[in-house]
Amino acid sequence: MRSIPDSMDPYVVRAVDARLDHVEQQYGVRVLWAIESGSRAWGFPSPDSDYDCRFLYVRRAHDYLGLRARRDVIETPLDKIFDVNGWDVRKALGLMVKGNATVGEWLRSPIVYRGDAAVRDELLALSDDVTDRRALRNHYLHVGRNSLGLYASTGAAKKFLYALRPAVALRWMRVREGAATPPMDLPALVAGSAVPADVRAAVDELVRHKSATREMGAIAVPDVLPEFVEAELRLAEATLADTAPSRADGARDRAWSLADDVFRRLIGGVPQPVG
Repeated sequence: MRSIPDSMDPYVVRAVDARLDHVEQQYGVRVLWAIESGSRAWGFPSPDSDYDCRFLYVRRAHDYLGLRARRDVIETPLDKIFDVNGWDVRKALGLMVKGNATVGEWLRSPIVYRGDAAVRDELLALSDDVTDRRALRNHYLHVGRNSLGLYASTGAAKKFLYALRPAVALRWMRVREGAATPPMDLPALVAGSAVPADVRAAVDELVRHKSATREMGAIAVPDVLPEFVEAELRLAEATLADTAPSRADGARDRAWSLADDVFRRLIGGVPQPVG
């Protein structure tokens, strides 16, 4: 599976592909899913935004059985253009069960460098089944509060957008209580969360300005947006205060069991060493 918009620099895309090939060859792993994260995938890039490729990889079953613990992260050299790194699927599944939103977002990225759609669909189904929505709310609330604080201290519109996206994700979860986990990108979140018309117009205006301004350039944030973000964060705090602190042990055990089953199937499809 591959989904690369025409707006992305083809030279950079080829270089990302080469890095992923090198990762597989150097570390003896298989890249299951490689996507763009960051502002490009979130729907508010700047002309000079870097490329944030994130990937999930799996080792051979043989490698998971050794006594020595292996690193569960693979990083490639970081520079002004490239930020390419990934997680062992074992780490990713563990974080998913614990309520971390990152893995679910990677699986929902609108920009895909490579990946097996069947594997993606299986992991998405698992995410929808095992994700603890209370933990997910905590995640987005934490990110939103921290980013809003950074915006207050720096005035950088980029930091505000980093607060806006989790705030809209929290709203999406509130108005779609029975739905699965929220989408990754801001346009889809706004479209699916019934935001007021003036907020939608202000979001569109802010994103339009950012698309024509350097990454850390000065952009005026419409007054309605900080008020909207603060209101959504407070509603999320109230919701969390009124809900049970964690799911029952039986539900937690079931989630780990389901994730274990998926992990075993994934490593079962990786060629084993000869001899």
